Amino acid sequence: MNFGKVAVLMGGRSAEREISLMSGNGVLRALRSKGVDAHAFDPAERDLYELRKDSFARCFIALHGRGGEDGTVQGALEVLRIPYTGSGVMGSAMAMDEWRTKMVWIASDLPTPRYRILEAGDKWGAVARELGLPLIVKPANEGSTLGLTKVTKAAQLPAAYEVAAGKFRDIALAEQFIDGPEYTASIVGDAPLPLIRIQAPQGNYDYQNKYFTEDTKYHCPSGLPKKKEQALQDLALRAFRLVGCAGWGRIDLMLDRKGRPWLLEVNTSPGMTGHSLVPMAAKAVGISYEDLCVTILAGAHVG
Repeated sequence: MNFGKVAVLMGGRSAEREISLMSGNGVLRALRSKGVDAHAFDPAERDLYELRKDSFARCFIALHGRGGEDGTVQGALEVLRIPYTGSGVMGSAMAMDEWRTKMVWIASDLPTPRYRILEAGDKWGAVARELGLPLIVKPANEGSTLGLTKVTKAAQLPAAYEVAAGKFRDIALAEQFIDGPEYTASIVGDAPLPLIRIQAPQGNYDYQNKYFTEDTKYHCPSGLPKKKEQALQDLALRAFRLVGCAGWGRIDLMLDRKGRPWLLEVNTSPGMTGHSLVPMAAKAVGISYEDLCVTILAGAHVG
């Protein structure tokens, strides 16, 4: 298939710029190895309107976080009428906002941990009693677990709130802690890929353990019975579609000690680094990294 001149959007200005550059360069090499006329394009360094000026026919979005995964770039590409990979404007914007994603899931009777929005004047003891301890505090609009704190004492809540709301200038979300294994469900096209079970050191799947250490273990096959895995894949696909997502992405979820699933978040432009989960799940069913990139690119769309 002739894709024409392809821009791999990478970098950007978000807190996840470093990871985006790693993802984008991996995608760039993969597409070039398959004969695609692909070029790096960093929106932090070039105006998006140069895409039209330089005759790019489609874009592979390898941007992560704000400004790249939240509907902003998608909206600009819609105006330019340049096909792009992944979810559209609404799905991207909704999935980036964990608070509103939760409201959609709850309204549709999908399981997600209990939560509340934090404010500076909150009575921290009451928050701890409402959600139980430990609990998770995180920004509502950041990815890669940036700004996330596991709180084990009510006295830790003010500092955790400042990290989430102050450092990242965001709404801070307190969430019920689910004590159990973490899984991720990758979706490419309309099909969920095999689940991956994530085993992080001390259960701490943070930014460092996601991208820069070899200590986190990934299990694919996940070890779940076939029917259980199928049920979780179906749940993930339904959760993905309800938020308005399409193309490709990833749903993160956990099982509690009774085996009940809890949806955590949607990623509409997942990592494509050497540690990333979508390529890992694709490999489990015989899809190479290079072929995965071409498949995602083939799904580029406008509107």
